Amino acid sequence: MIEVKINGLFLTQSQASGVILKEVDGDKTLPIIIGEFEAQSIALGLENIQPPRPITHDLMLNLLNTLESKVERVIISDLRNNTYYAIIQVRRKSKVYEVDARPSDAIALAVRQNIRIFVEEEVMRKGAYSADELQDIEDRQIDTNQDRLERLKKELQEAVEKEDYERAAQLRDDIKKLESRQ
Repeated sequence: MIEVKINGLFLTQSQASGVILKEVDGDKTLPIIIGEFEAQSIALGLENIQPPRPITHDLMLNLLNTLESKVERVIISDLRNNTYYAIIQVRRKSKVYEVDARPSDAIALAVRQNIRIFVEEEVMRKGAYSADELQDIEDRQIDTNQDRLERLKKELQEAVEKEDYERAAQLRDDIKKLESRQ
């Protein structure tokens, strides 16, 4: 297994949230798309922000503490059909239990108590990117955005020439959004 740390949270162009895990002793990163609420929970944990009332992940840890149990580690255990799977290892007295979980929930628990996060080697092989591969992806993304930007500007010019001002306003807004991402 490969130990990882949280390298950041991100938002995709389609407004999906994600978390980036990075090898502790390496340069590979593993991006995982997660839900918006889980991303917010992870962010709260990373920033050590305590909400006035326990949110779901705090509640889970409170329950474990009440039952004299603790999370030992989190493992991103599998990648099947573009879906990641995780295991939360929970110790109660001398016995360790493995609980099936979504990676986002497991990570949200881990950040609250500085619990180590691991990724199975096969999962890293299937889903991780090296620094060079990430740079290539970013370069292609910039090219794709630039091509789209040029196309939108041409469509805007055509809409103005045809006096289709509603379409022109929409295109203008799309251009501004795209430019703000670059």
